[in-house]
Amino acid sequence: MFGLSPDWLLHDGIPIADAMVLSHPEQLDRLRTACPQAVATAVLAGDPCFDRMLAARPYRERFRKAFGVRRGQRLVVLNSTWNPESLFGDGGGADVFPSLLPRLTAELPADEYRVAAVLHPNIWQGHGPGQIRAWLDRALRAGLVLVDPLHDWRQALLAADAVIGDHGSVSYYAAALGIPVLLGTTPSAGLDPLSPVAQFVEQAPQFDPHAPLADHLDGLIANHRPLPGPARLTTSAPGTSAALLRSPFYRLLNTPEPQRPALLEPLRLPPHQHPSPTAPLKVLTRVTTNPYAIHLARHSDPRYEPLGEGDAHLAVPEDTRDPGQLALADVLLREGAADDPRFGSPEQWTAEVLARHPYSSLAAYVTGPRTCTVRTRTGRLLRLAGEPDGLAPGASASALHAWLAAGRTIDRATKEGLTIRTGSTTHHVTVTVMP
Repeated sequence: MFGLSPDWLLHDGIPIADAMVLSHPEQLDRLRTACPQAVATAVLAGDPCFDRMLAARPYRERFRKAFGVRRGQRLVVLNSTWNPESLFGDGGGADVFPSLLPRLTAELPADEYRVAAVLHPNIWQGHGPGQIRAWLDRALRAGLVLVDPLHDWRQALLAADAVIGDHGSVSYYAAALGIPVLLGTTPSAGLDPLSPVAQFVEQAPQFDPHAPLADHLDGLIANHRPLPGPARLTTSAPGTSAALLRSPFYRLLNTPEPQRPALLEPLRLPPHQHPSPTAPLKVLTRVTTNPYAIHLARHSDPRYEPLGEGDAHLAVPEDTRDPGQLALADVLLREGAADDPRFGSPEQWTAEVLARHPYSSLAAYVTGPRTCTVRTRTGRLLRLAGEPDGLAPGASASALHAWLAAGRTIDRATKEGLTIRTGSTTHHVTVTVMP
């Protein structure tokens, strides 16, 4: 039994540790069976990792903003432990992770989903950061967030709407927090069948590689019922682990315990990870009336045609890795400060890039999380401004392109604004004519 067998706990029949911390009496029961010689060292002290997550729950929205999640978006967290039967796997043909990544960008609209990955520190250590980023390069250019595996994985769980993972502790913690979890792979052996993790693996919903991914996630979230086991068995002393741990520490040191309260370090607010994909975007749009709205779905670098109704166009960031896509772009994109001297100004850049690519219809220079400057092929210069935490400005530019392609006028757009639908979320964007 991993972690509780005599091979792990004894040397010449004597416990190697003065104190072994357990989070729940269930573990103590298994210890009595697996290695009774070590029972005297057991200390029931709860789970400080889980306590830090429980304390940080009120800050969920801040964490979501830190990971670049906008209003109307779901955050899907992929996580993998580090053995050959994990989601990341050993590079064999049965690995789920490599085949799942291109499906995420092809099937999940970029303005409805944000995808983050939590990889076990041993994966980073074993392969190296350069190799990991090389393997995930296409997904990173399409908007994947790689979460710091030491400092920010707990915050990613608290921010998540759904988790796709394996039998590792991150999936189990997610289930303990009540987050919908989909198991992408399960181990064929190695788990104690009586352990909480084994019971969780048996009961949790399983990933179906043949099901449409968006429908799969919709069903997971709509039908979610938290499993009682993880929440009950993760800790027997929620919120009190700091005090329970400090007492044996000072007792072993033979030092008086301080009188002040024992406190845990709060989870940090992660650095803001602004989504700035450089991959080309296939955009599906429909302009409807009564009431009028622009229905929009953007897909980052899909390997096959996205499913959905409507007209399709191509939106391409100027710094894409494949410059040949720029000649095919309907909408050209650039992100930067309005006063960046390298581009002159948004007005200069939009004029320059449209002159360089005569078949493009519109150029948009994104100047902030809500705003962009747009120039049409006819030379009209416009400013688009969305709502706080609303639609990404690049999506607003694609919506304007669809609006004009459908025969609507700029005058009506400036008078009424643009009403844009991404999935079930409605966004409003104001349009201002610039001098």
